[in-house]
Amino acid sequence: MPVAPLRPKGPPLNAMRAFETAARRESFVAAAEELEVTPGAVSQQVKSLEDWAGSALFRRHAQGVTLTEAGQALLPTFVAAFDALGAATQALRSIRPVQELHIAALPCVAQLWLPARLERLRAAFPALKISVTAMETPPNLNRELFDLALFYYPADDAPAHALPLAQDRIFPVCAPCIAARLTQVADINGQVLLQDQTWAQDWVIWSREAAVSIQDPEKGPQYSLYSLALQEAVAGAGVLMGHEALVADALEEGRLFRPFATPVADTGRALMLTQPPHGRRGPDLGAVVDQLCRS
Repeated sequence: MPVAPLRPKGPPLNAMRAFETAARRESFVAAAEELEVTPGAVSQQVKSLEDWAGSALFRRHAQGVTLTEAGQALLPTFVAAFDALGAATQALRSIRPVQELHIAALPCVAQLWLPARLERLRAAFPALKISVTAMETPPNLNRELFDLALFYYPADDAPAHALPLAQDRIFPVCAPCIAARLTQVADINGQVLLQDQTWAQDWVIWSREAAVSIQDPEKGPQYSLYSLALQEAVAGAGVLMGHEALVADALEEGRLFRPFATPVADTGRALMLTQPPHGRRGPDLGAVVDQLCRS
């Protein structure tokens, strides 16, 4: 009768993933957000890995955590291993007979820029199953199963495999009823300034770049979603700082207007389309990207 010998067991994969994420982000809290668990769960997983290894990988202190020398030495190997696991998962996914397209996008981009382009995309690729996930933080395309990501980045700090789609130019926009009573730039000071919480400095940036004096550029109703602020502007609630790519449809349809000869400011950001590394792209992704890049 053959003997099945006991084999040495490694640590749980979840514990290794928790360590890699926490080490890469240098924070248990940030790792918990990325892994969609609690910081306590990350701490417990890391502790189990430290117990298995018989060595501390983090130093805990009141301000957070820092890697020990052992943890620093391990990090590059762990990052490479989980990048390779992500690539293998993507390769496995790409052999399925039904092709799907998963897009991650900033909420305002998903709500205001993407819909018209998705309509064209579905017409061009009727068999393609398209899903969109709105999220505030860009995903790691080396790991997560997204085919494309649409986010704003500083123009001089673009991620790898990113294509710039539009410079982030900003200018005031408002409903026709408000635009009719704005005849010069100084009239802005008599209006309600709508504020987007994500881009809280919009009015400050515009006033500085456009050399326009605004009495209190940070005062006004605040909105957690840019699309909500835009709808309020359409409803006549005040003047919104329009991001060119996001307000283009509303301007073309006449729901919003640019009052007077509106000065324009460049935020230094750009809307960018990011793709996974070349080896992880599906066979039709290039044609899909070309379609999305059309104006």
